Amino acid sequence: MGKIVRYITKDGAAYIIAADSTDAVYEMERIHKPSAAVTAGMGRLMTAASIMGVMLKGKEDTVTLRFNGNGPAGNLTAISDSCGNCRISVENPIVELPLNSKGKLDVSGALGNDGYLYVVKDIGLKEPFVGTTQIVSGEVAEDITNYFAVSEQTPSVCALGVLINPDLTVNCAGGFLIQLLPGCPDSTIDEIEKTVNSLPSVTQMLSSGLSADEMALKAMGALETEKLDESAFSYKCACSREKATAAMLAAGKAELEAMRKENKSAFVECHFCNKKYEFTPAQIETLIKNFNNF
Repeated sequence: MGKIVRYITKDGAAYIIAADSTDAVYEMERIHKPSAAVTAGMGRLMTAASIMGVMLKGKEDTVTLRFNGNGPAGNLTAISDSCGNCRISVENPIVELPLNSKGKLDVSGALGNDGYLYVVKDIGLKEPFVGTTQIVSGEVAEDITNYFAVSEQTPSVCALGVLINPDLTVNCAGGFLIQLLPGCPDSTIDEIEKTVNSLPSVTQMLSSGLSADEMALKAMGALETEKLDESAFSYKCACSREKATAAMLAAGKAELEAMRKENKSAFVECHFCNKKYEFTPAQIETLIKNFNNF
């Protein structure tokens, strides 16, 4: 299980959410089998979704991050609930690219940096909240920071990382988000800036054995903090037979009639966990007969 922790400074001027998402990102890689750069990009976005998920107040609330950077990986969609349980889909999981100019995985090259980040918060209102900002780097963390600055007018610092093993499995993954609250004094801002600028990368901290708690405290430097809460989370898909049936019905009666004529099973595949739901010819016939009753 992954772990997300939240700390706030004792003066209530700033807080941090830190996550060790290694287990969730490992499971994501096992399901989707992306190439290395895409694994890193998906892992970063999914971790960001989990961090933003625990910021929601309602038990049934969800947040969706859609990263449309016009890169060869295509569109990415990450979803989290209010406990941080997450899932993600990608259009093109296999993108082979050379290392970037810094000798690291070219996440920006895979995801693209010419497009938009959409944040959709479903918090039980009649319409969900939708925020849209332009992608500024394609490295994900900078794009999350920009989203909070532009769309929510909240000064933030986001750091995300995924370390890939030689066999393309995930060694470690995680991240943190620091946000300044109204009235934050300059001394707190200066301390956060000083600490963040000298901080090791997320993957360096996690691979050296630091926990989510230790990473949070290290990122806050000399500031006095107190722990608010913590939650365990995992890669968790929300697909079901009922939702697959709804997808079949959404295709329309004419399409169902065409399926019946082929006299073959039809399949609905979940893009988040790759599970396939089979509908036999007899089941398709039943859907047609009861089409108007669903």
